[in-house]
Formats: sequence, C-alpha cells, structure tokens
Amino acid sequence: MPHMATSGAAAGGRWALEARGLGKKYRRGWALQDCSFRIPAGRVCGLVGPNGAGKSTLLGLATRLVEPTRGELRIFGVPVGEPAAMPRYAHLGQDKPLFKRFTVAETLRLGQELNPGWDQAAAERIVRAGQVPLDARVGSLSGGQRTRVAFALAFGKRPELLLLDEPMADLDPLARDEMGSLLMSEVAERGTTVLMSSHMLGELEHMCDYLLVLANGHVRMAGETDELVPMHTLVTGVTTDEGLPASLSAHTVIDVRTAGRQFTALVRHDGPLDPDWQRAEPSMEEVLLGYLRHPEAPALLSPTAGPDHREEYVA
Repeated sequence: MPHMATSGAAAGGRWALEARGLGKKYRRGWALQDCSFRIPAGRVCGLVGPNGAGKSTLLGLATRLVEPTRGELRIFGVPVGEPAAMPRYAHLGQDKPLFKRFTVAETLRLGQELNPGWDQAAAERIVRAGQVPLDARVGSLSGGQRTRVAFALAFGKRPELLLLDEPMADLDPLARDEMGSLLMSEVAERGTTVLMSSHMLGELEHMCDYLLVLANGHVRMAGETDELVPMHTLVTGVTTDEGLPASLSAHTVIDVRTAGRQFTALVRHDGPLDPDWQRAEPSMEEVLLGYLRHPEAPALLSPTAGPDHREEYVA
C-alpha cells in the first residue's frame, strides 16, 4: 500500500499520533502502562490485541473520553486536551451511536451543524453510493446501511485522523467487504491517517501498512508492516530426545508448536538458521497470532514507531 501525505504532514505534523509514557489506571489496575509510540501521518494502522489489552482505552484517551493517569498523547503535535486537536480527528465506535428516529438527511444535517469544515457533498456521495434513502429513518436501516451512514458522518467532518474501534465487527462478510472498500477508497482520495482496532487479522493484512500491537496494557510491536514481518521466519524441524533442538535458543522464539517429532517455530532470526530446518516467510496474520499467543515475547518497535528518534530496533 503506498504511503500518502496528509494535510497534517504538510502542516508540519509528521506524527499523526504520538504517545510518551502514556498510562491509564482504573480501580482494578492499569489498563495501559508506560506506552510510547508514534504513528506517521498518512498511514493505515491496525490496532491489534486480545480483549482487555487496552485498545479501547487508547482510543478513549485519543478522543478525550478517558483522562490519562500519566504521560501524554498528541495528535499532529497538538496535545489531545487542547481544543485545536478536536477538529483534526473523527471517531467511529462499534456501537455507532446514531439517533434512530432521525432520518438519514437529518443525521447529515446534524453533522453539518456541529462541524465547521463539513463536506456535505462527500457525506451524501457515501450514502447514495450504498443506495441508502435520505428520507429513511436510521432505526429502519440494516447494519451495513447504518455503518455507511456512520462512515458518512466521519468522512463528512474531513478529519486528518480517523479512529475506528471495531466498526465492522457486527457486519456480515459481504457488508464488511463493502465497507472496507469504501474506507480504503476514501482514505486514498483524501490521504487520511487511520488507526483501526480490529480482530479480523486477515482483513488488516490487506488494508494496513502499519501496526500497533498491545498486550497486557503494553506496546508489544509497532511499526511498518514491510519492516516488521520480514524480520520473522517460520522454521520447521525435528525435535530431539531432550525436546527442542539447542540451536533454536540462539534465536528469539516468539511461538513454537510441536506435533509428534516435528516442531514449527516463529522466530526472529538473530543469526544464521540451522540448514536442516525448512524455512517459510510468515504472513502478517501468522506474526500477529504469534505475538497474541505469547504477550511475554520481547517487544519490537521499528525506527518510525520509537518515541525518541532512535535509528535501531529496540526490544
């Protein structure tokens, strides 16, 4: 996927979203702790993690629905708490809170009244492309139609950053494909930066060029997909009488499974691999699953994702 410049980048905001030491503590404990990362402008970033990893908390912090316990979060260089940050982003959650008694036209009118930079033509184009009647009440629409109206509200605001919290999780496969195509076409046209939380790893592989993986409230992996994924290899070999071969310990093992005398491991290769092993390039989904199965694996950040301009990978 090509990297696209945004108006935020043009205005000097190289980082669409930047966190430093970000943390949020509830009574039950820390939902996020010591999170530091950067998402460059113009990227489509997949936000991945198991339930309870802190994804919704992070999106809540970005939209000021949640106040941080410590650290800071900036949108295009502006602290999220400042009024200047709010016009630059739009948020769309899984529940898509629309007024069910409003018609589609009234819903778009509401967006127009609340957003000074509203693009009515773009909002109507998105709605009409799905053959959604403007005089239909929101409560009478199908799930896919309601999601389309919600996307119309989000893009009508003309945001530089679009924050998506599982917006397509309740849709059938056909509607998800339709909404995914709509999202990518609008992003390509406008150069909008997207941070999208999703459990659909296969879909993220086709849509995202950047990753942010959370587990247990910490950043486990972040950066360019075309940098992070190639750092991993799937190796297959034969176990010994003592178990896994000793040569495997020379590498950072993310995930390993055995079946009889055979093992398959996802490794970050830290040197030459055993010539007796079979090797394969993992997909992004396979890499993500490895980190989700083993959140204790050493963290991995690409140079663009690190918070302090270091040029090497850090663990």
